[in-house]
Amino acid sequence: MENATEKFLLHACCAPCGIAVIDELRKQYNLAVFFYNPNIFPEAEYLKRKAEIIKLCREWNVPVIDGDYETDVWNEAVRGLEREPEGEARCSVCFSVRLEKTAKQAKKLHADVFGTTLSMGRNKNAATINDIGRELGDKYGVGFLEEDWKKNGRQEMAARMIEKRKIYRQNYCGCKYSLRQK
Repeated sequence: MENATEKFLLHACCAPCGIAVIDELRKQYNLAVFFYNPNIFPEAEYLKRKAEIIKLCREWNVPVIDGDYETDVWNEAVRGLEREPEGEARCSVCFSVRLEKTAKQAKKLHADVFGTTLSMGRNKNAATINDIGRELGDKYGVGFLEEDWKKNGRQEMAARMIEKRKIYRQNYCGCKYSLRQK
């Protein structure tokens, strides 16, 4: 555990994207997971995803910080971008909303580093996510771990771990617009 004394706050969007990332980082850092996803619609879906993250983190003794379900904050941030296709401007704003809250939380907790599982998503642009994370890290004075979690066999490993644990796997990104486009 080379960095076990370094405090790391990981934003997790869901258990399928988080499982391999959490497993890797918990062995390297003093890890806590932050579940902040005001984009997820409907609330029942949000609660399912949160429950899976909590269950996974309990199994590994990783603390979970439950962010508020601030749908009003998210809806206001993406106003005017409702018709944007998946992966475009609305998604960048969504990443920014969630990562800014994570960076603020990391600073509040005196974390050395923060990161996100968002780049594990098949259709998520890691370069965009990493650019946003790096800028917010600079803004709040917290390091940001730039990573494309889809790479190096992690997606395949995550699929095996999800299957083995029978983890709920959603079939859309999370927001009401991605649900409509599905």
